[in-house]
Amino acid sequence: MKRIATLTMNPAIDVAYEADRVFHTHKIRARQEHYDPGGGGINVARVIARLGGTARAHYLAGGATGATLDSLLDLHQMVRSRIPIQGNTRISTAVYERETGKEFRFVPRGPVVTEQEWQACLDHLDGIECDYLVASGSLPPGVPDDFYSRLQAKTRTRGIELILDSSGAALQQGLAAGGILLVKPSLGELRQLIGRPLAGRHEIAAAALDIVNKDQAKYVAVTMGREGALLAQRSGVLWLPAVPVEAKSAVGAGDSFLAAMTFALTCDRNPIDAFRYGIAAGAAAVLTPGTDLCHRDEVERLYLIVDPGETPAQASTNTAAPGRRIAEPHRA
Repeated sequence: MKRIATLTMNPAIDVAYEADRVFHTHKIRARQEHYDPGGGGINVARVIARLGGTARAHYLAGGATGATLDSLLDLHQMVRSRIPIQGNTRISTAVYERETGKEFRFVPRGPVVTEQEWQACLDHLDGIECDYLVASGSLPPGVPDDFYSRLQAKTRTRGIELILDSSGAALQQGLAAGGILLVKPSLGELRQLIGRPLAGRHEIAAAALDIVNKDQAKYVAVTMGREGALLAQRSGVLWLPAVPVEAKSAVGAGDSFLAAMTFALTCDRNPIDAFRYGIAAGAAAVLTPGTDLCHRDEVERLYLIVDPGETPAQASTNTAAPGRRIAEPHRA
């Protein structure tokens, strides 16, 4: 298996509680208190480890909460490299309301990172040894929007494949650098990127395929929750339905999807098979309450029932039925 590293610019300590009911003013007695190391790249590294692989997690961390994050990563026996900053690592909170089955999530913006600190991060990444680098998560305040673009310029010269999962201006400018192996926006993130609603699967497929045709990314995987997911590549766009499961928490579903698809690609599985494995991992993640992520046994079980899709020779170009290609590559 090829070497994998992850980067988390804005990690968090993920705290989860359960309460009978959430209401204002009065104290809410919570139970099932749980703490996990979190943030996009850290979650990806945790899932890859659960699936049987290894990924070194590189991350910014500072203050007393940064030391706590280090301890949590050590408890999970993660291979890690901390990039120190002065600001305190953020704490994200998820509260599950038992009475309604709803989940409330509180996510701070994160610490302000100075220019000296984010430049030190880029310098640190110059020395890493890996074949795939997964940059996942938001950029904290102070880090320029073109950070992932700068990162891609560095990884490209060293032959490292970059996988990107972010949103807003950070995603837009990261894609502008071109040559990314895989990008995984949610439907909301893709709509924000394109700047229009994208009603229907054909519009979503066209937007994803446009990213591929511009050579911004080789693969674009769009996660759409209960509506399934799309995979765009040069041969066209494939839609697969979501796996029917009872959702307990949405925390970490996208990170689990990305981790499983990345892991499968590094094991030389074909892109559609890797995409199916990602769908299974995303579904497995929502089965776990609070801030927990997917587990390998559930991923393998659900993978067996993910729609296998079709080969290019079987695919129809004008259908949106499950497991069928719904767009063909643009030809000039």
